[in-house]
Amino acid sequence: MTELARHEVGSRERAQPPPPAIVFEALTHPDRDPARPWLLLLDDEQPPRVLEAAYPDLVVWSSLWLRRPDAQVRFELAFDGRSGTMVRWRLLVTEPLPDASLLGHLRKRLNQLINADLRYAFGQ
Repeated sequence: MTELARHEVGSRERAQPPPPAIVFEALTHPDRDPARPWLLLLDDEQPPRVLEAAYPDLVVWSSLWLRRPDAQVRFELAFDGRSGTMVRWRLLVTEPLPDASLLGHLRKRLNQLINADLRYAFGQ
């Protein structure tokens, strides 16, 4: 069976305060610290599975969204030159591409989960 072509339909890069190894751990085990939950899912979302991981700089998740089970989220982690991590997420989907409304929702949710909720879990 051939792999369907995936299209990048969203991407954002932002710094996170901890080093790459800590961010990697948070992405590969998002429920690791029940005292500081950050992957708070909506009713139309499901917990992701880790499809690929290369310590400490790459994590690929399965889809969070029941409406787009084909979606994948690719996280690229790089040392920021100080003490933290530059995190780039890329949203990948197969055709048909999501309409503008759904695409906006997916991008906004990823940005909320990674660049707000995860950051807050690290005390920022």
